[in-house]
Amino acid sequence: MSRRRRATKRKPIPDQKYNSAVVSKFINRVMLHGKKSIATRIVYQALDEFAKKVRAEDTIIAFDQAMENAMPTLEVKSRRIGGATYQVPIEIPPDRRASMAMKWIIMNARQKPGRNMVDGLAMELADCFNNQGSTIKKKDDTHRMAEANKAFAHYKW
Repeated sequence: MSRRRRATKRKPIPDQKYNSAVVSKFINRVMLHGKKSIATRIVYQALDEFAKKVRAEDTIIAFDQAMENAMPTLEVKSRRIGGATYQVPIEIPPDRRASMAMKWIIMNARQKPGRNMVDGLAMELADCFNNQGSTIKKKDDTHRMAEANKAFAHYKW
């Protein structure tokens, strides 16, 4: 263990168009090989297309709602007790919830067949906004796993 002080958590710089830290983090998640300008263009175009699809007046409010719908609240972590390994359900901290939701949305957008990233991202965000699609299925699977292992909740650490 390090004897130094714990590093302070820095606030992300908000993006230029929407002045939102969440969109800024989303752009950084989409970015590949350090090409931030391309990632920025993809996210902004996808958000514009997403707002048209869901007929939203304020894009950021709709984006925040889609993110909120995709965020899991519980997950399972393996915990070894004696000789057995138990899947222990734990509550997820808010920053990890957002991180997991972004990761799932982007992963599922990239897996959409025959589409460019802008269309895939817009479709996946629209699905999350409407509580359907593969990201919501992943969240439900995570919650179902936690619910199934509720009996081991007393092994929390």
